[in-house]
Amino acid sequence: MKKAVIYCRVSTEKEAQESSLERQEEELLALSNLKGFEPVRVIRDRASGYELNRPGMLELLDLIKQEDIEAVLIQDETRIGRGNAKIALIHCLFKEGVSVFSIADDGEMQLSESDSMVLQIVSMVEEYQRKIHNLKIKRGMKRAVEKGYRPEKNLKNRGNENGRVRKEVPTMEIVRLRENGLTYEEIAATLHGFGYDISRATVHRRYMEYIENESGNM
Repeated sequence: MKKAVIYCRVSTEKEAQESSLERQEEELLALSNLKGFEPVRVIRDRASGYELNRPGMLELLDLIKQEDIEAVLIQDETRIGRGNAKIALIHCLFKEGVSVFSIADDGEMQLSESDSMVLQIVSMVEEYQRKIHNLKIKRGMKRAVEKGYRPEKNLKNRGNENGRVRKEVPTMEIVRLRENGLTYEEIAATLHGFGYDISRATVHRRYMEYIENESGNM
C-alpha cells in the first residue's frame, strides 16, 4: 500500500480552530482510505499560510526525505500555503516526486493555469542555475589546474597518504589561486568541485584575513 502523510492546518492557535483540525483529519483519513493510501503520519499545524517556518510543514518535508512517502493529503491547496509560500512548498513537494491529493479536488490536486505556469518557470530557472553552477566549477577547476593547482599532492584523502589532512578551508590554496588571477567566485567554485563546501564570501574573508596577518607581521 502506498504511504501518505495527512497534513492539516489552521491559521491561528485559538481553541475554536481545534474543531476545524479534527474535521480536516477525519475527512482526510476517509480520503486516504478511499484512494488506497496508508497514512503514516497525521500532522497538524497552527500557523499562517503565508509563513514558511511552520513546525508541521518542516516536519512534513523532513519525513518525505526520510521515508518512502508517495502522497500528501490536504483539505485544499490553501492548507499547503498562500501566496509565494504556497508556490515554493508545492515546488518542494513536486521535486521530491510526491503527489498531492485534496478533498476539494476529490483526488489529485488541480493547479490553476497561472500557478502551473509559475512552477514551470521556477523549475526552468532552477535547472539553468544548476547548469551555470556546474559550468563555473568546471571553468574554475580548469583554470586552477592550468595555474598549477594539484589537489592530489596536498590532500591525504585524495590518494596521497603522505600529504596533509584536508582542512575545512584551505587558506593557502585560496591565496595561491587568488595570486594566479582567479576571482573569488572562481576559487569558491573550484574548491567546491574538490569537496570544499565554502562560499565566495568565505573565500574573500579568508584571503583578506591572510593579507592582514601578513601585513601585521611585516
